[in-house]
Amino acid sequence: MLEFDAITKIYNPGTVHETSLFHDFNLRIEDHSFVTVVGSNGSGKTSMLNILCGTIPVEAGTIRIGGEDITKVKEFRRYRRMGRVYQDPAKGTCPTMTILENLAMADNKGRPFGLTRGTNRARIQAYRDMLAPLGLGLEDKLGVPVGNLSGGQRQTLALLMATMTPIDFLILDEHTAALDPKTAEIVMELTDRIVREKHLTTLMVTHNLRHAVQYGDRLLMMHQGQIVLDKGGEEKKHTQVEDLLSLFNAISVECGN
Repeated sequence: MLEFDAITKIYNPGTVHETSLFHDFNLRIEDHSFVTVVGSNGSGKTSMLNILCGTIPVEAGTIRIGGEDITKVKEFRRYRRMGRVYQDPAKGTCPTMTILENLAMADNKGRPFGLTRGTNRARIQAYRDMLAPLGLGLEDKLGVPVGNLSGGQRQTLALLMATMTPIDFLILDEHTAALDPKTAEIVMELTDRIVREKHLTTLMVTHNLRHAVQYGDRLLMMHQGQIVLDKGGEEKKHTQVEDLLSLFNAISVECGN
């Protein structure tokens, strides 16, 4: 289980720009849940992911995974248990390295490289078999630098790389936002398949309300660092895009927009 207990996050403390985003924020996420998170800009969605991953510290509160307190654990140590895919396709891959080299790096996550070869030739066919079902032709481009690929191809590769080794959590930070609609659907279908096959606990932040209701087994809406909607199970299954739009509009009116 993932637990956020009484989290407080203050940006620019002690200055005229001081902003308290989270105050006594609490959240429990069960193992193997696929949680989609929506909310307006500045609602705290990405900040919540950054707090979980250790990218930004908190002023108060505790973060636990499986009962273990990770609040003070360094970011690079947390990533041994997590995979993250960002909105920008360039962030999850190395553009100057080939597809083969990128996959080999991801395949070796958490292990020492030493002075051995960076790529394991015995794994090449396994990489081809992994890429072929995507229908993007990547299995025939293992020697191509990743920087030469399209954004959709790079994002698909980043998703595969993030989940190649055993992880507890998959963190998806608007990972289809920069893609065209067709490619976004391909990436979402792959995401759903990987989550189901590997039984990953997943947090997906998205601005695509249709994806938010179509995928996952729990839906959260955030506003000003608070959870204003939390639906799971059958209630989540019956949630429509129109329901989310109505709440967005109500919040907008309340805020004077």
